[in-house]
Amino acid sequence: MIRAAVSTLALLAVTSLSVEAQGPFTLEQIRSYPFPNELAASATGSRIVWALNERGLRNLVVAEGPGFAPRQLTNYGADDGQELTSVGISANGQWVVYLRGGDHGSNWDDGLPVNPTFSPIPPKVQIWAVPFAGGEPKLLADGDDPVISPRSDQVAFGRGGQLYTVPIDGSAAPKALFAARGSNGSAVWSPDGAALAFVSSRGDHSFVGVYGGPDVPIKWMAPSYTRDRSPRWSADGRRIAFIRTPGAGGAPDSVLARRHSPWSIYSAEVSTGAATRLWTAPTTLRGSVPSTDGGTNLHWAAGRIVFLSYQDGWPHLYSIPETGGEALLLTPGRFMAEHIAMSPDRRWMVFAGNAGSDPLDLDRRHVVKVPVDRAAMEVMTPGSGLEWSPVVTGDGTLAFISATTQRPPVPAVMPLAGGPPRLLGEDRIPADFPAARLVAPKQVVFTAPDGLRVHGQLFEPPAGGSARKPAVIYVHGGPPRQMLLGWHYSDYYANAYATNQYLASQGFVVLSVNYRLGIGYGYEFHQPPRAGTAGASEYQDIRAAGLWLGRQPGVDPRRIGIYGGSYGGYLVALALGRDSRIFAAGVDIHGVHDRTIERTRNLVSPDRYERAPDADRANRVGWLSSPTAWVSTWTSPVLMIHADDDRNVRFSQSTDLVRRLEAKGVEMETLVIVDDTHHFMRHANWLTVGGATADFFRRKLNP
Repeated sequence: MIRAAVSTLALLAVTSLSVEAQGPFTLEQIRSYPFPNELAASATGSRIVWALNERGLRNLVVAEGPGFAPRQLTNYGADDGQELTSVGISANGQWVVYLRGGDHGSNWDDGLPVNPTFSPIPPKVQIWAVPFAGGEPKLLADGDDPVISPRSDQVAFGRGGQLYTVPIDGSAAPKALFAARGSNGSAVWSPDGAALAFVSSRGDHSFVGVYGGPDVPIKWMAPSYTRDRSPRWSADGRRIAFIRTPGAGGAPDSVLARRHSPWSIYSAEVSTGAATRLWTAPTTLRGSVPSTDGGTNLHWAAGRIVFLSYQDGWPHLYSIPETGGEALLLTPGRFMAEHIAMSPDRRWMVFAGNAGSDPLDLDRRHVVKVPVDRAAMEVMTPGSGLEWSPVVTGDGTLAFISATTQRPPVPAVMPLAGGPPRLLGEDRIPADFPAARLVAPKQVVFTAPDGLRVHGQLFEPPAGGSARKPAVIYVHGGPPRQMLLGWHYSDYYANAYATNQYLASQGFVVLSVNYRLGIGYGYEFHQPPRAGTAGASEYQDIRAAGLWLGRQPGVDPRRIGIYGGSYGGYLVALALGRDSRIFAAGVDIHGVHDRTIERTRNLVSPDRYERAPDADRANRVGWLSSPTAWVSTWTSPVLMIHADDDRNVRFSQSTDLVRRLEAKGVEMETLVIVDDTHHFMRHANWLTVGGATADFFRRKLNP
């Protein structure tokens, strides 16, 4: 049963904002919004902390109940591209620990420094601590992945594949805990802070280990020819639950065939390392290892073990008795659960879900709570707003991030038991931020050639101008993402939402497309056949979007552009290569262009006698799924944008395509962002990219 709590978030959103058009605004204005993330709560009391990015100035802000008046805790004063991540607050609420530097949304080298300001003295990736009450931050160590002890006195962290600890007050130098083979990380303190569980990754296999002190040998939890991960302690500290998947190896199978990815939940006695299998996922495609936010989302709750599974077609929460048994579906319905957290008393799960009584909620997020032992979930924040990243404080306060179609994200608090929410930090939204001039995107649904229903958000410009306006399609990256009917919970896609609003203010009709491979619409949509390198079936959704948009009475079908980043850049390039007659111009931002690179060698000539039975066919299908295979039919002008410290898509992907387009004689402009990453860590670089995109479309699509 789903119950909806009374919410005033929507009322708060509409009472102070007008939707009347008041003329255009600048890109600097729409990009001036502060963006909060990394929200964390103390296990005792009512203290919360979050990171806040204000025009590239990243700082920590704290608040404490009952008043929850926000107070800035750090004073970093430069747009230097140094992100704040791994933000945590000690169990006693006295210390805030955080990581400064790196690019922790990347696919590789996330813990290496980022230097987009070209400083002669390069920055480092470092762990810092600062008293909640205020004071100067203390440098604890160079390292990554800090985890605060439940005793609130030590911080465990990783460096060079080994684990270290350091006093939380910085009173002593870091010390190595042990030396073990492999790359050791994913540290989790025992409830009493006396031991540390970790994962030792060793290539084709991995173990869960427990460090109990300098005089105690490491204990390995049922080591096997498998990949074990996600250790979670029982409340009494005597057992550890973990996820087990098969190790690498075996005879090569078909590359193009879809197959089940098996996984199980085990529980091990810490004292002996002996383990028992508690639950095994169904051997179906839907029962495979989930690939949404947090993966299996394993938690050891009060008397039960909670996890996420796609087995009924939607990423839902389940729980089993801590001794094993049948899985109980906690969150039935046609929606997904993500950003999942457990209350300090282990009795409640809170998450963000596209759940609610309004059909439009499928393209939103709301905060939901559910007890760990029964299917009695409650949507805590119903309405037309969007809410995500819930956490619970020790005294039962529910904190989360809240936004609407117009108001950018701000933190909010409310009792976990229910009640009116309170927004925090609205005064940090700049006075000239054009909230009243933003349009409310409309949910649209169109059908792909194979009958699949595809959702999108339509941004319509203010009235006036020509009867048929130029239009732009936006294609998100990922691809496991979902664009929403309002501000997005990802800073990267909040930037995209702001750019779409800006383009609409400039007179463009904008359609943001949630193509197959994305999340939010069930397993078959998320994991479709013949997608990606197996045939790019997702492209038909982009083509269908262009044709649908061209049929709208207010759109000039001869002036439809397309832009997107990462996987979106890949689909932009594929659209221009295959269908320049539909798409008159495009902006390709750090897209993948040859999908056989770093893949062909293992397919065609692996370092073994055996080959996959369909290796040659898979290689050809991967090539035909690549934009580089379609350069011969590419005629529309394009703007290529890429940062050359990209750690998600190699810069060489764009270098190669630029050479091919030059040889073909395609009209092309280029923009290189030097020494920044895939996520454009500097605010100034986001303005450059957004400004170049809008200027290109103004010149190519307007009369």
